[in-house]
Amino acid sequence: MQLVALTGDRAEAYDLVQEAFVRAWMHWDRIASYDDPEGWLRRVAYNLAVGRWRRSRRLILRSTVLRGHVEAPGDRLAVIDALRSLPLSERRAIVLHHLAGLSVEETAADLSAPVGTVKSWLARGRTRLAGELGPEGEPGHEEQELSHDPK
Repeated sequence: MQLVALTGDRAEAYDLVQEAFVRAWMHWDRIASYDDPEGWLRRVAYNLAVGRWRRSRRLILRSTVLRGHVEAPGDRLAVIDALRSLPLSERRAIVLHHLAGLSVEETAADLSAPVGTVKSWLARGRTRLAGELGPEGEPGHEEQELSHDPK
């Protein structure tokens, strides 16, 4: 789910996770001794996602063909679209903290950033998401005043 939120594409996220596990399996004798093998997997999958994003961005710029949206069921599409609008640092912090369930300190360690910076990214990201999703958690949702018609 973390990579789906990060990439906006379920199939791509599954491919990235599979590739990360293949790389872990190939070097398991070394990775098993790490303090946080799961963190290593997350980092590899994230790095693979960034590499694919950079390659696809170059292709898009060259061909000027815009990449379409991949539909996700239900409200997930709205959240994924809202996450896409965030700067990468805020998006990564939100995904790791809220979707992966890491503490602020664990998120900071995973992102190699100070705890205060991660807190700032989380606060700004939540504010931007609230603006994107609106008060009811839906994109473009605006509160409407109820008017009573005297008829």
